[in-house]
Amino acid sequence: MSLHDVVLVDAVRVPFGKAGGVYAQTRADDLGVAVVKALLERNSLDPALVEDIGIAATSQTGDQGVTLGRSIGLLAGLPNTVPGYAVDRMCSGAMTAATQIASEIAVGMIDIGIAGGVEHMGRHPIGSNFDVNPRFLVERLVAPDALNMGATAENLHDRLPSITRERTDAFALRSQQRTAAAYAEERFSMQLLPFAARDPEGAWTLITKDEPPRPDTSLQALAGLKTPFRPNGRVTAGNAAGLNDGATAALLMSADKAAALGLKGRARMLAYAFVGVEPEIMGYGPVPSTIKALAKAGLTIDDMAVIEINEAFAVQVLAFLEHFGIADDAPHVNPYGGAIAVGHPLASSGVRLMANMVEYFGSHPDARYGLTTMCVGLGMGASVIWENVR
Repeated sequence: MSLHDVVLVDAVRVPFGKAGGVYAQTRADDLGVAVVKALLERNSLDPALVEDIGIAATSQTGDQGVTLGRSIGLLAGLPNTVPGYAVDRMCSGAMTAATQIASEIAVGMIDIGIAGGVEHMGRHPIGSNFDVNPRFLVERLVAPDALNMGATAENLHDRLPSITRERTDAFALRSQQRTAAAYAEERFSMQLLPFAARDPEGAWTLITKDEPPRPDTSLQALAGLKTPFRPNGRVTAGNAAGLNDGATAALLMSADKAAALGLKGRARMLAYAFVGVEPEIMGYGPVPSTIKALAKAGLTIDDMAVIEINEAFAVQVLAFLEHFGIADDAPHVNPYGGAIAVGHPLASSGVRLMANMVEYFGSHPDARYGLTTMCVGLGMGASVIWENVR
């Protein structure tokens, strides 16, 4: 069986909010409906042509718990004939949905699919609906702090003492500065979908920008923040992503189908990999997953013209960069900033990385290959290798 080329046609997201912030009065699934509808409308796509939809959430409960792909698809106007499913691979949910839809396309089972993620951490804080099997701890399958993501970041600091608090704070500041510059240059205009939400008083407000960024921060301000996960630790609210609300969605097609519809692919998926690591150092996951994905693609890290890595914690990004011999301030790594600035609504973030990458591809036609990668709770890594079709 020959495989079909899979292209990313479009990726969109609502502006990310702080948990309990601008979307406090908004249902999680309504955020997902908005991004799916936007994909259909801005690509003039007949909803009946969509053949599958996978939507991810880490906390699958309440308004995030009704088989999101199916329920959001129906609410967004997809006909009853279009199936859908929910995905949970924690932070890499949307990335997993995208690779699953892409796999369906690659083997010829479908031609068009939608993948995305939603997380309303204001309504569903991480861990609030978990009932962790006590065997994990009784049988020492994981250390007690493996279920606390902040603690795993401190553990990674312990393993890699060269990554100091000063380095993580400096990286966090660059994330804020690059995000501010990206806004000034309108780099997010193609991916951001304005969303109307009610404020706490019930008045409607049009949300057009991410709520979390702190462009006015400084190294002095970052250095003064407390370390909540350990006394005299190194992880702070300033050098880690916050708790956020948001939704993303991506439109994937076979290259032939996109051409037949007169749509242009923005990136071709070449390879992907998901791997496991010690849960206690969850943030190291992108290193082995990227090694595996690069091997599948027959490429090296030096071939990557742009790298979009999720900034769950600055130490996790720096561990990745240190392994591959990349400078902390490399301009091709998160060129438009990252989750430390804009936020990390868990399962939705994978598509945000893709949206940033194709923005870079569009303005750098000589950039051939790109990487989207992220660490994943309970000790996993996820990586996807892409080619610029332009």
